[in-house]
Amino acid sequence: MMNESYFLDALCASVAAGNAAMDVYASDFQVEQKADESPLTLADKRSHEIITAALVPTNIPILSEEGEKRPFEERRSWNTLWIVDPLDGTKEFVKRNGEFTINIALVENGIPVFGVIFVPVKNTLYFGFHGRGAYRIVDKTMLAAMADHEAGELAGVMNRAEKLPLDRPSSGGITIVGSRSHLTPEVEAYVEAMKAEYGDVSFVSAGSSLKICLVAEGTADIYPRLGPTMEWDIAAGHAIAISAGAKFYCYETGEPMTYNREDLLNPWFIVERAGFTG
Repeated sequence: MMNESYFLDALCASVAAGNAAMDVYASDFQVEQKADESPLTLADKRSHEIITAALVPTNIPILSEEGEKRPFEERRSWNTLWIVDPLDGTKEFVKRNGEFTINIALVENGIPVFGVIFVPVKNTLYFGFHGRGAYRIVDKTMLAAMADHEAGELAGVMNRAEKLPLDRPSSGGITIVGSRSHLTPEVEAYVEAMKAEYGDVSFVSAGSSLKICLVAEGTADIYPRLGPTMEWDIAAGHAIAISAGAKFYCYETGEPMTYNREDLLNPWFIVERAGFTG
């Protein structure tokens, strides 16, 4: 059985990393270009260092966007691993629109069983466990204590959290959430098809894994990702979504998404909020 302290360590590390990212966010930071031409900032690096320092003592392998990429021949023996995106939505970070997140997931036998997403600008923490539900924390006092690793026991943290999905009145229509920086023609066609079928459909743009959180909490009904993502972009959100009762499946096959694959590039996928029937 997983040590409960590991979960708390991951939660606290996400908040501490997010606070470090905010320090960079408030500064005149520089932007580098990685080999794939994606942006990289000091916030990505500091977040990676904080999270790695917190997770290394668990003796569970770490697959991080900013860490060393191990060959599949080595990874295939990792039945349990952490999958980390130290700063998801670096493009949003650079634009200073606030829509970036810190993502940490624990994957067992290809299935995300725990996930945490911290939204630094909103000071909001989402997390979920397999079989134990999904939660949101907006309590500033608790988040400050977590950043200082003074949050006490995991049970106390969970007692200060709101259970997901949130109890929200239905608008009567369908809300689709999509990428702010990576909107594809396929998503636009999907939205138009939904409008033709259901009529009252609204589209909301958002950055990073925040989109999955909006579905998990019930603010949005559907998130169609008909474009490229990597495993570290979505593993944490996947764990939170399914812990909140949402559906998360591959677009073309309808099968569940699995992780620690040989090819870390994800197939297209759909996330539907708990109870969504169209």
